[in-house]
Amino acid sequence: MENYKFPRDSKIVSTDQVLINDLNNYNTLFGGINEKIDNNATLSARRHARVKECVTASTDSVEFLYPITQSDSVCIESYVVYTGEKSMEIFCKVISEDMITAERKIAAVAFLTFVALDEKKKPIKIPKISPQSKEEKLLFMDGEARAKMRKIKRSQTKNIIDSLDINKPWELE
Repeated sequence: MENYKFPRDSKIVSTDQVLINDLNNYNTLFGGINEKIDNNATLSARRHARVKECVTASTDSVEFLYPITQSDSVCIESYVVYTGEKSMEIFCKVISEDMITAERKIAAVAFLTFVALDEKKKPIKIPKISPQSKEEKLLFMDGEARAKMRKIKRSQTKNIIDSLDINKPWELE
């Protein structure tokens, strides 16, 4: 029988307060949230694969839904929602909570893909998942379609990269 794990077993939750240095000129949380998302997702990937090293293969998107302000705390939840042979998709949910009113909102969501590496930096086989909760099942259900879209996008990106110029701009004719 195949090795299956539950998405909840890879769940990472981190909460931070929003400080003035975290704000942009609109007084909302600056793009540094992307680093926090990637850090959380990395830990979820490592927890699922139980390896020392996982690398980010792609960040499909980070959808910003609501601004996060200085009166908020920011909570990031991440966990594995879909697995391929040698890659895993991590879902990140960013929740803002107004510390004065207690209002909570999903401020952003993101899907990232990771590859687990062995000691020789080679990709390893990833354990499958068995979703349990309503949210886990919903995200798992479209995982294969998202994986196919990533492959198409990767192929399109490769075609673009193959035709890009890498000469120094001042050396162009």
